[in-house]
Amino acid sequence: MLVDVVIDGVDVPEEGSDRVDHAGDLIERVAGGDQTAFAGLYDMLSSRVFGLILRVLVDRSQSEEVLQEVFLEVWQSAGRFAPNKGQGRSWVLTIAHRRAVDRVRSAQASADRDVKVGLREVEVAYDGVAEQVELRIEGRRVSRALTALPDPQREAIVLAYYGGYSQSEIAALVGAPLGTIKTRMRDGLSRLRTEMGVTS
Repeated sequence: MLVDVVIDGVDVPEEGSDRVDHAGDLIERVAGGDQTAFAGLYDMLSSRVFGLILRVLVDRSQSEEVLQEVFLEVWQSAGRFAPNKGQGRSWVLTIAHRRAVDRVRSAQASADRDVKVGLREVEVAYDGVAEQVELRIEGRRVSRALTALPDPQREAIVLAYYGGYSQSEIAALVGAPLGTIKTRMRDGLSRLRTEMGVTS
């Protein structure tokens, strides 16, 4: 039986109902231009999305800017959400993570220009530059390796490591048994290590 509650004028099914993907339901309504559904989606996810962005960017004011960009993109691209390919919450978190990484890359590109100018004037210790380069390369390798994973494994790993969800929370979000989520994460991490060439 479906049991709905009303949050700020938006009907939202309770966690125990047959419909699990509350965010997905709201996104589908947002695709039709429903501003009330958009407000409900923002209320439901903004704190979790902000936490994810803040973990990537660290800087609070930049994180607030990116949060606005994420929800603007959600509003503009809600029609591209495909419920059969994943949960609404992970779709929004994926947008947030991509936006945050883009902001880091943009900041890094600016910093790289500054470093190049600085290198002409001041000698920089090799270890510091090497470490920066290594971190950037590693980040790109992880992103590439994630895209090689099957959707269910990637979704579980993104929700756990970028969204901060526990395995039990992920199971509830995606509507899968806890054992299935544990298997997806174990197999996904194993494949991720293989994709990245990690042997130990």
